[in-house]
Amino acid sequence: MNAPPKEQVSFFEQIATMKWNFWICNLIEAFERLAFFGVRAVLPIYMFGSDSILQLSMTEKGLIYGIWAFIQCIVPMVSGGYTESYGYRKTMCVAFATNIAGYCLMGNASGFWSMLAAASLVGLGTAIFKPPVQGSIAKSLNEGNSGLGFGLFYWMVNVGGFFAPLIAAMVRGTAENPTWDYVFYGAAAATAVNFIPTFLLFREPDLDPEAKKKKPLQVFADTMGTLWRDQPMLRFLLIISGFWFMFMLLWDLLPNFINEWVDTRDVALYLPAVEAWTTWIPGVGEGWTEGFLKDDGAVKPELLINIDAFTILLLVIPLSWFFGRYKMMTALVIGMLISLVGFVGAGLFMAGTMVAVMIFIFAIGEIICSPKFSEYIGMSAPPDKKAIYMGYSNIPYAIGWGFGNALSGPLYDTLSSRTALARDYLVEKLGMAKSFVMDETRLQAQHVMDVLAARMNGAEKGAIESTTEVLNRELARIADLREAKEITKEESLELIKTATQPLEELAATTDAFGATAVLWNEYNPWIIWIILGVIGFASVVGMWISYRASQSKSEA
Repeated sequence: MNAPPKEQVSFFEQIATMKWNFWICNLIEAFERLAFFGVRAVLPIYMFGSDSILQLSMTEKGLIYGIWAFIQCIVPMVSGGYTESYGYRKTMCVAFATNIAGYCLMGNASGFWSMLAAASLVGLGTAIFKPPVQGSIAKSLNEGNSGLGFGLFYWMVNVGGFFAPLIAAMVRGTAENPTWDYVFYGAAAATAVNFIPTFLLFREPDLDPEAKKKKPLQVFADTMGTLWRDQPMLRFLLIISGFWFMFMLLWDLLPNFINEWVDTRDVALYLPAVEAWTTWIPGVGEGWTEGFLKDDGAVKPELLINIDAFTILLLVIPLSWFFGRYKMMTALVIGMLISLVGFVGAGLFMAGTMVAVMIFIFAIGEIICSPKFSEYIGMSAPPDKKAIYMGYSNIPYAIGWGFGNALSGPLYDTLSSRTALARDYLVEKLGMAKSFVMDETRLQAQHVMDVLAARMNGAEKGAIESTTEVLNRELARIADLREAKEITKEESLELIKTATQPLEELAATTDAFGATAVLWNEYNPWIIWIILGVIGFASVVGMWISYRASQSKSEA
């Protein structure tokens, strides 16, 4: 019997026809995303910026993300074939072990190369994980419930995606008292939990007997050959890659932009109301939202980014059910356009509340287009190649995420890095010596904004240089004492706080927010979002043209 059209199937009838593995895979996905998004939400701050631990450049950060992206998104194109040949459960267990190793290494990274190795492991583990879970989801759905099913799956993805950044924001500490280890080891622990449902509850899908007989190289050749023969699917994946070029930077680039340029103290005014609404929850005490604040009273960037996941949790199920009656491509293009508006808008404002509104708009578009993208791939795949085709769905992520970071890193360093622009302003507008300002050993990145504020406050150039040189010597002495274990971590933090006071006093009446506003008006760092948005818009136009051309061809 043919399945009735989607619009004729009620919500509860669709729920009733979803198979056992659909629900188990949703549970597994939630824990995997809890680990992944907890790390991803705060990692940009860990790697780049005045408050970062690794103190990498945006170009180095972009290179790490680019390589991570290619590994995480290219490998599923091949690993999906191995999943169909050697088993879903085995593949997931290999993925979990690889991710645990990657998260633990992140917690011990000391620079570019060790972070690159850690990111590559996490990328590889996530890549291996995607095809068996997404393939199981696709095999558990049909034409009658696929729209709602992929919407529910996307909702569950964002359960982990919502709670993870909140937890990570609280446990990573502040610049004065960093506790980053808790984030990375917590992610490893959350990943390890997934061994339980995988072994005890997951039901191995039927595998193709012929596929099980194939040699590894033959699996690779057949996987790539299948995609090459499906030219319409290949064209679709390549065109939509431009949109994912823009899409992924909301998580990779916007946290850094917010951290440097956006005054989120206005968002902090809403936190008391949040506390008031949560007093009924057992164990939730007064002041629990203080973990979301930075030392200067501004809200941490990951909390604003988390508006995306919160919106998805609220609206993805009703919107997925509603748009289930529309053609997949129509809903996809509508969602892409809405996301484009939110993406570009999030980079055009310094006010935290406006950025929050734009992230909300972005999330509405994401709710419409992202599940439809997965649905289109899953429902277009032959019944015996679901995992393979869901592996192909990572091609746009590979191209967009990889090239997006490769381009946005150097662009940000050139056009939008607050530290770099502040150095330029100190030399060009405020008369500071270039030999002092541009020498990172004399003026470290974490002190640039204090120096800028001090100079704007009228402090003499000589006083600033001598104060900074004394500070550098004191910080070096504290670091030596800490390395020799002559002082504790807590003692070193107190000494650092005392050492930085003279420089902060020079900038007493000009805070970093005021200095940042001057740089914003002088250099227009928001221009990077216009450049990236143009690429996303070109992809939307290309998608619509391709769709209309295919419609005309089918009608002829």
